[in-house]
Amino acid sequence: MYYELYIDVFFLENFMMDSLILLAVNRVLKCNRTCGRVFAGAALGSVLTCLVVAAQIPGIIKLILFHTVISSVMIMTGLQVRAGTQFIKAFFLLYLAAFAAGGILQMIRPYIRWTSLLYAAAAAFYFLFTRLWKIIPSLFRKKGQIYEVSVFTAGNRYELKALCDTGNVLTDPLTGDPVCILDPRTAEHIFGLSGIPERFRYIPYRCVGGESVMKIFRAEQMCILAGEETWIRSPLLGVGEAVLSETGEYQMLLNPDVFH
Repeated sequence: MYYELYIDVFFLENFMMDSLILLAVNRVLKCNRTCGRVFAGAALGSVLTCLVVAAQIPGIIKLILFHTVISSVMIMTGLQVRAGTQFIKAFFLLYLAAFAAGGILQMIRPYIRWTSLLYAAAAAFYFLFTRLWKIIPSLFRKKGQIYEVSVFTAGNRYELKALCDTGNVLTDPLTGDPVCILDPRTAEHIFGLSGIPERFRYIPYRCVGGESVMKIFRAEQMCILAGEETWIRSPLLGVGEAVLSETGEYQMLLNPDVFH
């Protein structure tokens, strides 16, 4: 018994799936890579997959190439991820997304007669996966970690919800003061960033995608209602790069050091 393999169809199917999986990992990890970069990684992974399938080499070597070498090349090329911890996260998410996508598509394949509909289902999975990844953490988050916060600046008072994030250890390298991070839309509303660029400066920080810089401001004062009122004079507020809460549950990430 033998099977006929149409290499062009095999390449296109792998390219489609690899692209969607890499796009999902790129969005979840916020690597901020362009679609062109992601598609290049997917195309290279698909070419290598076709070459390994066609090569006359032992099955165990093919297995190693499929599940370690090719996946690593896709991550390094499509996401430009090379750092140790970040690479492990990307590798884990790549297989998590591939496992979930493969399971869902295997379940619905018998009921779909046209390949185009199967591709559409795969694209729908991409949006579902990235959406659920953002929503699930908020379902398990302790409500007690979210506080009411008032920010005072330019004679105005702004009411916010803030999550006390133990992972936020960002400090100003000049003063050593802790930095609380604002949702970019909230920061735009409070400070009007586009109109008064002289009111902020930049500090470096580490993120999942590598090194970056963040805009920071000095507000006049801030009041945190955490059982009792905690007042902070001249707090440092940074502007996040992306929406902090997809559900709008909070608009600020508090640095725990502001309570000390």
